[in-house]
Amino acid sequence: MIGKLSGRIDFKGPDHLLMDVRGVGYLVYCSDRTLAALPGVGEFAALYTDLLVREDLLQLFGFPSLVEKEWHRLLMSVQGIGAKASMAILGALGPDGVSRAIALGDWNALKAAKGVGPKSAQRVVNELKDKAPSVMAMAAGPAPALDSGADDGVVVEPVAQVAPPEPAAQADAMSALANLGYAPGDAASAVAEALGDDATADASTLIRLALRRLAPKG
Repeated sequence: MIGKLSGRIDFKGPDHLLMDVRGVGYLVYCSDRTLAALPGVGEFAALYTDLLVREDLLQLFGFPSLVEKEWHRLLMSVQGIGAKASMAILGALGPDGVSRAIALGDWNALKAAKGVGPKSAQRVVNELKDKAPSVMAMAAGPAPALDSGADDGVVVEPVAQVAPPEPAAQADAMSALANLGYAPGDAASAVAEALGDDATADASTLIRLALRRLAPKG
């Protein structure tokens, strides 16, 4: 299994790139969001990869972070969501947007991706909602740097993601809510809603905002 590639970009197409890794060219399919954030032709880059194996096809898909790769893997596990639809969803929303949409049950946000209909979007939410908390917590942890492996020592940072200034705030808030007895899915939804109100909130603020949403109504 090819899990990561580091090398020089020889070509960039509308949905893929050709990466030269020590003289071997790899064709890697990426979302338009990832392609736009990568450096230009002739420059060095690094991507986490996932290999799709079929009887008549081998395709590599590239991602700037392990979190995005994990969402691709989970999206592909949903019936009716193939590689093309998964990349469309990640390209439209990014990994943070996918996390929030699924945690909140917002299938309309997923439906905005090209080629994803309402039934498929609802199926994604229903099948992956319980898995959103673990991926959200994964996103809050420190991401390993992607080294291009270039002879000149060039190091390529992961593609920039929109995230709160305090990376651990999201994970800390969900952990605190879990300790209070709230189910992971409910905690993830409440934290996602709180982040929608204040994307720069620290852990204590997220907990307070989330508890307001989890409080019994009436």
